[in-house]
Amino acid sequence: MGIDFPNPVGLAAGLDKNAAHLDALAALGFGFIELGTVTPRPQPGNPRPRLFRIPEAQALINRLGFNSVGIEVFLKNLKKAKTKTIVGVNIGRNFDTPNEHAADDYAACLGGVYPHASYVTVNVSSPNTAGLRELQEKDGLDALLGRLVALRERLAERHSRRVPLALKVSPDLEEVQIRDIAAAVRRHGIDAVIATNTTLSREGVEGLRHAGEQGGVSGAPVRARATRTLAAFAAELKGEIPLIGVGGILKGADAAEKLAAGASLVQLYTGLVYRGPGLVAECVSACRERSRTASSASR
Repeated sequence: MGIDFPNPVGLAAGLDKNAAHLDALAALGFGFIELGTVTPRPQPGNPRPRLFRIPEAQALINRLGFNSVGIEVFLKNLKKAKTKTIVGVNIGRNFDTPNEHAADDYAACLGGVYPHASYVTVNVSSPNTAGLRELQEKDGLDALLGRLVALRERLAERHSRRVPLALKVSPDLEEVQIRDIAAAVRRHGIDAVIATNTTLSREGVEGLRHAGEQGGVSGAPVRARATRTLAAFAAELKGEIPLIGVGGILKGADAAEKLAAGASLVQLYTGLVYRGPGLVAECVSACRERSRTASSASR
């Protein structure tokens, strides 16, 4: 993406939705922090309870629903941060914005965060905002990305810097959807694909307490599914566009597995809940060892 990352391990979006804790999170050793998802207008998200632990499976189920302070307060918080860490901002639409007007919401967010973000992620894959995943479909995605890329070019000229755009995708995609999305990101010059968001599958948590709760599953049960999706995008994109691997990283070996499947960077979230901040350094070490091994093997 044209960014020099100090290490390949980042914080996934969703933990600091409102840019309220950037300095503290940056002190944990992440190579980059992704904030959000932020929406144009403030919204409360789905009713509580909306986040559930399944410790037997090292999993979470969430149906947060883009709870957000809105773009204005988000930017005030972001401007207060003192850290110089690489910051991605994940953007989405408001829950009551119909998909035919979703591009307006994404454009408003992109315009607002552009001067302050190292990169911007277009989130069309959360399962907790009704209809959002429909934006991954061929025609809708094509229109959305076309609008945002055109806006990005105008913003780049205005601010004299080109901010990379990433697309965050679902682990529940069919093969034809992966092919269509890969073609769209290539066609529009999107700078990275983040694979993946949470899954609607209950494989790996069947019969456990809270498994029947509505929402997306993250943590260990999504690892294999997310890695398969990552590998499928790697096969389609053939190294043309960098990939960020997310989903089920609970130990260093899981992070290295994402690199082996085609990722250049990885992100954590649920692993922090179960393993704590020490997981960051463990994953950094595992990724560096993986890179050294791969480099030696290619000589």
